[in-house]
Amino acid sequence: MIRVVLPAHLKALARVGDEVQLELDGSVTLGTVVGAIEARYPMLLGTIRDRVTHQRRPFIRFFACERDLSHDALDAPLPDAVARGTEPLLIIGAMAGG
Repeated sequence: MIRVVLPAHLKALARVGDEVQLELDGSVTLGTVVGAIEARYPMLLGTIRDRVTHQRRPFIRFFACERDLSHDALDAPLPDAVARGTEPLLIIGAMAGG
């Protein structure tokens, strides 16, 4: 069971609680987790990553096990603690401004 914490605006859009739980077959990568979220919650298509290029949206960040995974390859394995479900994958809405 993979645990994912979404930012407040995506929780509201998907109408979910604090944490999303997903069952994945095969490798646990950032790409497979985001793909599973988009498949389960189609209203989130295009909000986390671009629909065509699959690139992460500029103000979305990925964290797990106190590491910033935002620039990791989509096919890189997530940390074992995330794959086992003991730690969540955090999807964070970043802010910018002056």
